[in-house]
Amino acid sequence: MKTSTEKMIAEKDGMIGWMTFNNEARRNALSLDMYQAVPEIMAEFEADGEIRVIILRGAGNKAFISGADISTFEKNRSSAEDAANWNATTSKAGNSVSDALKPTIAMIDGFCMGGGVTMAMSCDLRIASEKSRFAVPAAKLGVGYGAGGLMKLMLAVNPSSAKEIFFTARQFSAEEALGMGWINRVVPDEQLEGYVREYAQTIAANAPLTIRAVKETVRELSKDPAERELERSEALVTACFSSEDYVEGRRAFMEKRPPEFKGK
Repeated sequence: MKTSTEKMIAEKDGMIGWMTFNNEARRNALSLDMYQAVPEIMAEFEADGEIRVIILRGAGNKAFISGADISTFEKNRSSAEDAANWNATTSKAGNSVSDALKPTIAMIDGFCMGGGVTMAMSCDLRIASEKSRFAVPAAKLGVGYGAGGLMKLMLAVNPSSAKEIFFTARQFSAEEALGMGWINRVVPDEQLEGYVREYAQTIAANAPLTIRAVKETVRELSKDPAERELERSEALVTACFSSEDYVEGRRAFMEKRPPEFKGK
């Protein structure tokens, strides 16, 4: 695809868009240029009417994303101005994933640390292999952590668990992460890609307008009550009932066949 780079690979496979963080030598640690590529890839996936689900993954089987590439900090985060640019770029990357209209899945195989956790938490769903490990080591580096990334984590695991993750800065197993609500599923290492692909295909076969309406409504309900725009959610629900897909869904049910939704 047009947006692919050496370290950020965008691929299309039927109704699935795959974004691969390809920095395997550094366990897919994120550099500034990798962060910059994320919104571009997401925009291409969003604009493609055939793509219905977007999957984020790391190259190889050692890590999803091991965090930010600390070796580039001297160049990209050595001054207050550089740090502000870094923070704005990383925030834009994460928001392009969390604000996507299409459902997103983080396929986690191995280490998911620091910035990798933020990227994973920007996705709607997270599925991990049994060997995966999770941590936010900010307290071991003296790094400040922005409210945006912390909020994404806190909404998933609850405030007390979020404090534990940050206060201890330790690694958590996949089973621990599952119990905390950090991830949705844990599967055997060798089954991960096949499971995620099948999971994505299941979602892609469902009504896109329904999924979008639910995603938008969950986003609004996650906001402070005073900032919610539920009128938009209500409009999306109304659009579902006025759609061709609603007609198709009813007919398919009566005819006892799988529906063929078009997102219209």
